[in-house]
Amino acid sequence: MKHVPGPVHAERRFAPTALMLGNVVTGCSVLAPAGMLVELSAGLDVSIRTAGLLITFGAIMLCVGSPITAWLTSRIERRTLLTATLAVLALTNIASAFAPDYASLLAIRLVMLAIGALYTPQAAGTAALIVPEARRGSTIAYIFLGWSLAAAVGLPAITFIASRYGWQAVYGAIGAMSCLSFLLLAWRLPGGLIGAPVDLKTWAAIGRNRVILLLLLITTAQMSGQFVVFTYMGPLLARLTGAGPDPIAMVFAVYGVCGVIGTAIGTRIVDSWGAWKTSMLFTSILLAGVTGWALSAGIYSLMAVSVAIWGIGFASTNSMQQVRLVGAAPALASASVSLNTSVLYVGQAIGSAIGGFLYARDLLFANGYVGAAFVALALVTVILTMPKKGQGSAPR
Repeated sequence: MKHVPGPVHAERRFAPTALMLGNVVTGCSVLAPAGMLVELSAGLDVSIRTAGLLITFGAIMLCVGSPITAWLTSRIERRTLLTATLAVLALTNIASAFAPDYASLLAIRLVMLAIGALYTPQAAGTAALIVPEARRGSTIAYIFLGWSLAAAVGLPAITFIASRYGWQAVYGAIGAMSCLSFLLLAWRLPGGLIGAPVDLKTWAAIGRNRVILLLLLITTAQMSGQFVVFTYMGPLLARLTGAGPDPIAMVFAVYGVCGVIGTAIGTRIVDSWGAWKTSMLFTSILLAGVTGWALSAGIYSLMAVSVAIWGIGFASTNSMQQVRLVGAAPALASASVSLNTSVLYVGQAIGSAIGGFLYARDLLFANGYVGAAFVALALVTVILTMPKKGQGSAPR
């Protein structure tokens, strides 16, 4: 197998789109339980908090799996690696549709996400190999549009399908979508792409890089704050406002559509503004949205508006983190991006665990305030990572 030491810029038409659609599948696989907690709870005869642990335990598997799989697979050709990952997602989603009980579904999900942990960081790293450096930031942001679409289209569809046809139908639909994504990626992604190998020296270099460590803290705090609320958004809306499945699906749709809008804006401005200024903008918007949820809890219309603001910020903050990590240390990008994905899921695990604790104790109004505190910490840390004069803002 031929080693490709640096960017090869062998972009085929629609290759970034194929990578982006793989993120749609990955996002739907990760987020699916959040859109159907009530149906999972009723169908599997468990509490809503126990159903929510599918996200918590899945996030733990993802955060452990991402750096380990990045290390074990760094020498594998990217098209082979990414298509194999999508094939596993297809098989495990289909298997989930036939899970007879909660324990079986959880076991399948852990296998699904142990392999699925590969996709997002490797897709971002692959972008650096297929486009020129001048387009790297916007291409990575575009690839992360897949997560926005997973929220914009996937979550409302999941809520709609689950409320009418059951949670099994949701997993079957995601499995079918995974098959289509697998075929498109195999067709459009160039072969022979291999990134820099990840070894123990790489992890040591990351541990000595202050900027990378602060960027990882930002990701952890951002995701912890969001998932305190997001994991239980459906049940919280139901209990605080009396909303049914369709109004809840509408809020998920607003969240996702605004995420697409935010990502489109971020993709447009990041190459001219620089990643730090863009990150400041969208983290501030994210904080405004989560704070708005906390202050308006109990009023459906105001909560929906807050979710819209929150949605504009959420996807672009994630993609800007990837852009900043790649720019801060390009030689370490394969490892740092995978580690960022790992701490992203650490944040999901922390946030969903805290959210479940508060929900189980009927502290429904506290979720928003705890979430806002985490996002405020993220914003303060973004300020601390402002590039020094003379360094420019684009790389970091």
